[in-house]
Amino acid sequence: MRIEIDPNAGFCFGVVNAIKTAEENLSKGIEINCLGEIVHNEMENNRLKGIGMKTVKHDQLPELAGRSVLIRAHGEPPSTYELAKKYNINLVDATCPVVLKLQERVRKAWERLQPLGGTVIIFGKKGHAEVIGLCGQTNNQAVVVQDLNDLDGIDFSKPVEIFSQTTKEPEHYREIVEEIKRRVAIYNTQPETLLKVNNTICGQVSNRKPHIKAFAQKHDVMIFVSGTNSSNGKMLFEACLEANPNSHLIVNSAELNPEWLSGYQSVGISGATSTPLWLMQEVASAIEAIVKGKG
Repeated sequence: MRIEIDPNAGFCFGVVNAIKTAEENLSKGIEINCLGEIVHNEMENNRLKGIGMKTVKHDQLPELAGRSVLIRAHGEPPSTYELAKKYNINLVDATCPVVLKLQERVRKAWERLQPLGGTVIIFGKKGHAEVIGLCGQTNNQAVVVQDLNDLDGIDFSKPVEIFSQTTKEPEHYREIVEEIKRRVAIYNTQPETLLKVNNTICGQVSNRKPHIKAFAQKHDVMIFVSGTNSSNGKMLFEACLEANPNSHLIVNSAELNPEWLSGYQSVGISGATSTPLWLMQEVASAIEAIVKGKG
């Protein structure tokens, strides 16, 4: 059987940078407390825990006075920086540069629209770390939109500016934007005068979908490796299924079912932007062992 790991799979730049930052500090003997899971992947979080990294929650910040806290790639709202200053916490900021730039753009949009009674809309997953950080730039006044129903209640007779969480699906974003244009047009025949649309989906992430579809179509079987909490992983696995119905989602190699592989000639392995390469390699080795009758 031919076994191939998707060359486009693996950590995005922001996650690579955050993990590298954590590892470099830990190697110097610096205690690192990561504010929330550094990635939405249980296996990678356990690996980092094994070399000394601790994961902490926001309500634990007062207990970490004078110590080092890592801000992961997702970013944080201004309130976190204020708390850190209050408790003399040394922040190791590994916010993804793409997210940092987006936070600044959201903040400036809010400053422009606030005097006009306008609305900043964030297309994203409610409660997601990146979205919380973005809303914080607007004093939590931005409206988070997950689907069309969330548009109800927004005053489209006044200026509106929309941004997307960096890891959302472009197709869904376009659907939301088109509906907003329709609603704005009710009040103004020139919607562009009231609506500003920002293309803020990360290109590195959005390009994964067409790539993974093409990769899935090349193989008889697709094994997709992802943490259970990864929004990006769920989106990419759905793309796998669209391209190849013989696709299976696993967290690690222990979840492989030998029956999935029986009678096929090729298997492709891919994963979310939070799935480490070492984990996909481990899955590839497990598949090889199963095929050889050692699994």
